[in-house]
Amino acid sequence: MRKLTAALGLMAATAGHAENRIDIVRPDAPALAAFGAHKIGVTTMTFTNADQIDVANTGQTGDPARYDRVLTVELWYPATEDTTPGGTYTALIRDGVTETTLTGQAARDATPDTTETFPLIIISHGYPGNRFLLSPLAENLASKGYVVASIDHPDSTYDDQTAFGSTLVNRPWDQRFVIDSVTALDGDLGQIIQTDNIAIVGYSMGGYGALIYAGAGVTELSTTYEWGAPQGLLERNMMFTESHGTLTDDRVKAIVAFGPWGNNTGFWDADSWAGIEKPLMLIAGGIDDVSQYEAIRGIFDDTVNTTRHLLTFAHANHNAGAPMPAPAESYAVSEVLGYAPFDHYADSVWDNVRMNNISQHFVSAYLDLHLKGDTEKADYFDLTPVATDGVWVVDDDGDPIEGHSYWTGFPNRTAAGLTFETKVMGE
Repeated sequence: MRKLTAALGLMAATAGHAENRIDIVRPDAPALAAFGAHKIGVTTMTFTNADQIDVANTGQTGDPARYDRVLTVELWYPATEDTTPGGTYTALIRDGVTETTLTGQAARDATPDTTETFPLIIISHGYPGNRFLLSPLAENLASKGYVVASIDHPDSTYDDQTAFGSTLVNRPWDQRFVIDSVTALDGDLGQIIQTDNIAIVGYSMGGYGALIYAGAGVTELSTTYEWGAPQGLLERNMMFTESHGTLTDDRVKAIVAFGPWGNNTGFWDADSWAGIEKPLMLIAGGIDDVSQYEAIRGIFDDTVNTTRHLLTFAHANHNAGAPMPAPAESYAVSEVLGYAPFDHYADSVWDNVRMNNISQHFVSAYLDLHLKGDTEKADYFDLTPVATDGVWVVDDDGDPIEGHSYWTGFPNRTAAGLTFETKVMGE
């Protein structure tokens, strides 16, 4: 008992002094994981989507309840050169009650860099989650010349999990509303945003919403599930409906989905997948037992009307590539949950920072290619599918020579455990 008490005390002390950094780039990270040339600013905004159906408070009969749906958004952006880097964020962890302090490179409310304009990236968290869950990726992208808006989705955050049906119905519409709201901003911040050059990055349920937004309306069967949305409200997202058709958005140029949920539960079919024509990158763990890895592979196989990629972390589960490193406060058993929230962030095989760095590398290349027209970034996708099949052959100066087939941008011996597959439109 004395040893247990001492251990718990040490954990509490560690949590009390932890920086919980979200900006770590390991020495063995691939090339494009490095932070870019821009200083980073960050600000918090709220947007109110008035008079929406309140799915969480709508019963099986009677008129649907209505409310004003308030979305909190964390907005990262390139800041002026004289910005002093560094700042912290206060966030709740998975138990919904414990606060943590995260430390990164962004400066709170710094002056935006108005010398140029930047593409917009929307980030959508899982269920449950919050706007900070993918903050390592958000800061990293902002440093490379992107404005990044990460959403707190009502009814789907750590301290606000009310009805899963609300998440099913609202995800793509929250993403659309935030796009409309952010691109309508005025002032210096509004001035720097390219309003017609946008990508959506979603994790788990965020990936579900992004796929619907991209054109994959859900099946009629999925609108009837007893555990889903009441009164057929999910029909708003059903394939071939007028309402789903209004999500068509030429401003959105590309989609990234980490471990997208839904194909494991009959939410899509061949007609749904035929609706996606936007470039798509899927990132998954090879033993994902939440969204089911084979179901994610099914998305990769069946989205035949676009060119798509699948990056797989071998032996990783559902947390592959997206969540920030587990905060120190998550290591202790939560009285609310009855277990340590650590598992919500971490993977039993892969280090979070390592996975984050790999994701930062590939997502940076993908967005640069599709939103900035940097065609040289295509080299980062022309890869031997199984990384360990690649061969490292360089000259005395370290430059690749004939026979070299190791993954572009990865130092020797650092791509083990990864596969990268591509299928072109029509394949």
